[in-house]
Amino acid sequence: MPGLDPSIVKHFLPLDTERFPLKRQHLRHQRADLLLHIKEEVIKQVDAGFLEVYNYSECVTNIVPVEKKNGKVRVCIDYRDLNRASPKDNFPLPHIDVLVDNTTRHTQFSFMDGFSGYN
Repeated sequence: MPGLDPSIVKHFLPLDTERFPLKRQHLRHQRADLLLHIKEEVIKQVDAGFLEVYNYSECVTNIVPVEKKNGKVRVCIDYRDLNRASPKDNFPLPHIDVLVDNTTRHTQFSFMDGFSGYN
C-alpha cells in the first residue's frame, strides 16, 4: 500500500526449512474441461489484484480445482508442504462446538462482532 512503511505491513512466514525443506510439487494433470475454468479464475484474480505473479524456483504448489454445485469452479492451492514447514501455534483457537455449547445458557447471542470486522 502506498504511504505505509513496509517494515510494519510486510507479512512473512517463519518456516522451519531445515527439518522440512520446501520443494517443488509434482505437476498434477487436470481434466481438459477444467483447464479453461482454472485459467479464467486465475486471470480474474490477477486482474483484481488478489494474486501476483512471482517466480519461486524451490517452492511450487499445485492448483486444486473444486467443482461447486452450481457448475462453477473454485480454485484452491495445495499448501500441505507449506503447512508442514510452518511452526505450530501454541495458542490455537477453541473448538467451535465448545463455543456454541457455552452460549446455550444465554437468552441472546449476537454474531455482529464476527461479521462486522470491528475487531
